[in-house]
Amino acid sequence: MTGTETVLGAPVERREGREKVTGTARYAAEYDWPGRAQAWPVPAAVARGRVTGVDPAPALAMPGVLAVLTHENAPRLGEPDDSTLALLQSPHVPHRGWFVGLVVAETLEAARAGAAAVRVTYEAEGHDVTLTAAHPEAYVPESANGGFPAVTEHGDPESAFASSATRVDVEYRIPPLHNHPMEPHTSTARWDGDRLTVHSSSQGTSAVRTELARLFEMPEDRITVLAEHVGGGFGSKGTPRPEVVLAAMAARETGRPVTVALPRRYLPAVVGHRAPTLHRLRLGADAGGRITSLTHEVTTHTSRVKEFVEQAAVPARVMYAAPALRTAHRVVRLDVPTPSWMRAPGECPGMYALESAVDELAVELGMDPVELRIRNEPETEPDSGKPFSSRHLVECLREGARRFGWEGRDPRPRSRAAGPLLIGSGVAAATYPVLVSPCAASARALPDGGFLVRVNATDIGTGARTVCAQVAADALGVPLDRVRIEVADSDIGFAPVAGGSSGTASWGWAVHEACVRLTGRLAEHSGPLPDEGIAADADTSGTADAESPYARHAFGAHFAEVTVDTVTGEVRVTRLLGVFAAGRILNARTARSQFIGGMTMGLGMALTEDSTVDPAFGDFAESDLASYHVPAHADVAAVEAHWVDEEDAHLNPMGSKGIGEIGIVGSAAAVGNAVHHATGIRFRELPLTPDRVLTGLLEHEHPAGMLGT
Repeated sequence: MTGTETVLGAPVERREGREKVTGTARYAAEYDWPGRAQAWPVPAAVARGRVTGVDPAPALAMPGVLAVLTHENAPRLGEPDDSTLALLQSPHVPHRGWFVGLVVAETLEAARAGAAAVRVTYEAEGHDVTLTAAHPEAYVPESANGGFPAVTEHGDPESAFASSATRVDVEYRIPPLHNHPMEPHTSTARWDGDRLTVHSSSQGTSAVRTELARLFEMPEDRITVLAEHVGGGFGSKGTPRPEVVLAAMAARETGRPVTVALPRRYLPAVVGHRAPTLHRLRLGADAGGRITSLTHEVTTHTSRVKEFVEQAAVPARVMYAAPALRTAHRVVRLDVPTPSWMRAPGECPGMYALESAVDELAVELGMDPVELRIRNEPETEPDSGKPFSSRHLVECLREGARRFGWEGRDPRPRSRAAGPLLIGSGVAAATYPVLVSPCAASARALPDGGFLVRVNATDIGTGARTVCAQVAADALGVPLDRVRIEVADSDIGFAPVAGGSSGTASWGWAVHEACVRLTGRLAEHSGPLPDEGIAADADTSGTADAESPYARHAFGAHFAEVTVDTVTGEVRVTRLLGVFAAGRILNARTARSQFIGGMTMGLGMALTEDSTVDPAFGDFAESDLASYHVPAHADVAAVEAHWVDEEDAHLNPMGSKGIGEIGIVGSAAAVGNAVHHATGIRFRELPLTPDRVLTGLLEHEHPAGMLGT
């Protein structure tokens, strides 16, 4: 791309693509400084209790082992902002898998063997890891994740529901889910006197630097955190994680650079997970299909280390025009690992339950589910009463229905079959909020005619550096190949994490502002540029985070076609189609990739991804990719992502909304609704594995009491 007329929105190839496919892109574990050592953690082997003794002698006697750190000899840390980072500071074990030691060695193999040789004794205590809706210790938190009120209520939902012509009162259950990025959590740390340099697989270097400064009680300007290439995160790298603290701790103790690369099987216990959610939805409607009452209540779990409440009832506050509306969250503190961010926290599980219940309401009403959603389109945001900055959900539904061929669908369950295969189709809506945070950026015009743009964005595989360069070229009015960009270095300046679908909107705003200011300075300059060039800085504090009078959200519609094998119970998704309204699309190629990736991840949530907390041992039974099944290419025959052109002047200078998460929201519900259409059976617990589906099919064919005859 050399012209400027279509630089923003063009399907530009990712700048780092060649590095990645040729293997020259370096990740956090690949910075092999001279003398670098490797470290391996020791996880707790009890579900709750305390360490009563540690014998490091067998490990220290092994060749290559340099040190064994435990709560008895590890350096004292400052008070963390995140309690999950109070590592090796006390003998207390809050859950199985909590790190109780770290072995540092010359090689990775020696560190692993040394960790296995450390002898730890415990005093075990009774534990509780089982979530139930009726758990006696469930409570209403002060707020849910993101600062949302735990409970909201408008009108009188109870009486409105009781008097509704058509009612649906249903419960849905979603198990714990795990992020499992391709690159596990890894950091390499090095001390040079009182300066600390860290290469970290993180979604935000500013947050890591701030936390390290707090823990090691040192000024932030003596810490540099870099994350040039990150192999995915899906939220699990959105905050500092144990490996970066352990690497810095071990490097200080040994006087050598140290890499800590967490084994994949350790990840579920220490880097967060999507907490299980139990949903109860009550929807009432009048004879014309207008929703009269909507109640969405969620029960979830958190750990005893730190409270994290999945805000799964929040999207119900956005979606439909219900004069009587109640949403509520309850949470139970259990002896489990601390849950955390996972792609579209809140919206993903919440919209699965809500959109499944809306489908149930459509069936009860005998109404087309697309038409039911359109009929209940609100004029303003139901919860806040604010006008929407833009809302094109109806257009997404209509365009998706047209592309999918929805008009020819026979609404009757089990109306299509091919031999033993039942064929069905389903629909679900999607929403995700527009989030923007302050950011710093700089732009410099160079004597050679090029431009250098610096912003501390983190590219976690989404193409962030490419899109930020497009924003810069557009603002400068120059060809894209004249813009060089530097990212993912905490020394550049503060920047928000790559999370909440807010990265490009936040970084891009600062980049745009810096480039506009530079253009102004260049217009005032005459003659050749000085050797150092001419620069301009931007800081969007106070503007990007200003309160908006508008409700700002992206929207979308998912359509799915499935086959259900009546012999094996296997569900196959033969087609997924999504249509989205997400403001101005800044790069058509990377946007399509994000949408398709999210939709496929939602498919995994619907069909394959499942985790359980073992009640006896207190840990996740599915802790690796052999037992926690993520979808592969073969699991979906066709995925299509489209979008509607959306102009919105109330967002940011680019007019963009986030796209990293809306693709997963609603995808699982569309699949589940399609399975119902295929089978006539409503499965209300995910995932829809063959054993669960086959059991449902057998019970459908042979009602209770008939199977044994």
